[in-house]
Amino acid sequence: MTAGTANAQRFREFKMPDVGEGLTEAEILKWYVQPGDTVTDGQAVCEVETAKAAVELPIPYDGVVHELRFGEGVTVDVGTVIISVDTDPGAGPAEAPAASGAQEAAAADSEEDAEPQGRQAVLVGYGAAPSSTKRRARKAQAGVPAQPEPASAGLQAELNGRPAPAPMAAPVAEDAPTAPASVAPAVSAAGAGRPLAKPPVRKLAKDLGIDLATVVPTGPDGTITRDDVHAAVGRAAAPAAPSEAATPVAGAPAVPGVVDTAARERRVPVKGVRKATAQAMVASAFTAPHVTEFITVDVTRTMKLVQELKQDPDLAGLRVNPLLLVAKAFLVAIKRHPEVNASWDEANQEIVYKDYINLGIAAATPRGLIVPNIKDAGAKTLPQLAEELGELVATAREGKTSPAAMSGGTVTITNVGVFGVDTGTPILNPGESAILAFGAVKLQPWVHKGKVKARQVTTLALSFDHRLIDGELGSKLLADVAAVLERPKRLITWG
Repeated sequence: MTAGTANAQRFREFKMPDVGEGLTEAEILKWYVQPGDTVTDGQAVCEVETAKAAVELPIPYDGVVHELRFGEGVTVDVGTVIISVDTDPGAGPAEAPAASGAQEAAAADSEEDAEPQGRQAVLVGYGAAPSSTKRRARKAQAGVPAQPEPASAGLQAELNGRPAPAPMAAPVAEDAPTAPASVAPAVSAAGAGRPLAKPPVRKLAKDLGIDLATVVPTGPDGTITRDDVHAAVGRAAAPAAPSEAATPVAGAPAVPGVVDTAARERRVPVKGVRKATAQAMVASAFTAPHVTEFITVDVTRTMKLVQELKQDPDLAGLRVNPLLLVAKAFLVAIKRHPEVNASWDEANQEIVYKDYINLGIAAATPRGLIVPNIKDAGAKTLPQLAEELGELVATAREGKTSPAAMSGGTVTITNVGVFGVDTGTPILNPGESAILAFGAVKLQPWVHKGKVKARQVTTLALSFDHRLIDGELGSKLLADVAAVLERPKRLITWG
């Protein structure tokens, strides 16, 4: 056994797993361990946020943490090494296998396809195939000695995107005037490679016409920040100030400068749940032909039933609210029209009819909108539905919803009424056939038994996939939901 093989077996590397079906990246929210800490098989070492949820990652080795490849707040591709563990710390000093974070990032960004050599076990799904691509050695510039890779190369590569060759420096005469001190650090950094900056910062610099090579970095590891770019704009505008001030125009209005505009803007990277929501909504809106229908209904009897159920001993301690009865009405209506509960299989050109109803509930959380679902909701009693609905909402608010809880939905309810909104035109959750929007319940004049009275009224909106559901079927479904809410005793006669 060679020394390299022994080191590879001793220092085990743990890669970012696919913690949800088909996910390609995750952001490291928090490390629970540091180099030198002892870890055991199954111990959670960090918390990561994917496009679906925040989850903890357990380490599959016993040993001592040797290295953390990425810091908190960094988004890492699936299949990239994030931590290495010394599984035999008592064996004495040994050289860890060389695998810098920059090499990991280069492999992840490579455009060449590699044949899969086996996949790492993951929490959910099959994970990502390891890449066999290697970064080509960077050619040294003439007359410039080769510089060793800095220890922070992994972070630099993550911030910098795909590595670019270092620009050739123009020859400088020995008696040439020295550049201003404020520009020297940036030139030095540029000489070592592409200036370090996140994509939003690069876009800001491009929009403002600023060359990043001239910007003085103040961020960690020489990273250029938004403030650095704004400062560069200020320096660029400073020489022009005296000449402009020399010929003032009386009464001329102040022209707003670029600095003022940028100072009043904020840019936030699109990632995590927000990124997933955006991708899903765009995919749904431009894939499934949406039709939305509306109906206004008197729900006075349903609201009275809600108050009565709150006093029912069988529902003691459970969350009883109008949404519970809307969910039950939706389930009853779907049972009366089972053709609604289907999905479109584009690859096989088939419609998949489902004999189970996984009811999604759109939930607003601090991380953004998520849609966990109640599995086999159509088979549950009202107390069971109330219990699961309460647990679903509580888990979502705590940010602990698992990826499994957000997969496999068939239909969804979104309760826009809690925000005082009458209704909306909801977009389908990808892969689902229908989504029901429940609007605010308000006292309105309503003709009841031949007289105008104040009644509790709401508006329902149903969006459905017109590939699966014709107008007649969608109309019948929505009308049945409204009929149950108008006379909730139909939960018994139709259920």
